[in-house]
Amino acid sequence: MTMIWPTAEPPVAERWRAWPAAEVFPTSLPGTTPSGARTAYVLAGIAPETPCADAFHRDADLRGCLTALRATYVDSTQTFVATAGIAVLTGPPPRQDAPRGTRPATVRPYTVLGGPAELFGARQYITGARASSDSRYVVMTAAGYTDGRPYTKKEIVTPRLRVVARELAAALHRRLTG
Repeated sequence: MTMIWPTAEPPVAERWRAWPAAEVFPTSLPGTTPSGARTAYVLAGIAPETPCADAFHRDADLRGCLTALRATYVDSTQTFVATAGIAVLTGPPPRQDAPRGTRPATVRPYTVLGGPAELFGARQYITGARASSDSRYVVMTAAGYTDGRPYTKKEIVTPRLRVVARELAAALHRRLTG
C-alpha cells in the first residue's frame, strides 16, 4: 500500500519508507579532501533492507532499531570505499560520544562484487563515523581502501580516510533529516 502525504514531502520520520532507495542513497554525493579539493562519493551498490543485528556491530548501541538500510560508496579516485548504514529507530537515539579509536563499533561493510568495492569486507574496514541528532535516524560508516588491505592494530588512519567516513555519514544524515 502506498502512503499519500498531504504535502509533496513525507514527514522526516517516514522518509526511509516513503522515498525510493535512489533518494535515500543518491548515485553521487559531493565531498572535499582535507586540502579543500572537491571530490565525489559514487554509489557502488545498495544492500537489501537488513535486520539491525546483522547490519551493525553489537557494541554500536542502537537500542530501538527497527531496520537497517546500507549502501557502499567509492570516492572518485577509487582509492577509498565506505559502507553507510542507516539505523531506523523507534525514537531519538541514545546519546553517544563520537566513535573512539581506529576501528569503532559501526556498520558492517557491504561488499559489492564486480567493481572497486569488491575487496571491501569485515577485515578491511579501518575507521568509521557516526552522525545523529534528535531524529530517529543514526547514520554510521565503515571506511577502508579499495585495494583490499586488511586492518591491522598498528594501522595509522590517514586524514583523508577519516574525512571520507565523516563526510559520508553527515551527508546521508542531512538528506534524511534536512
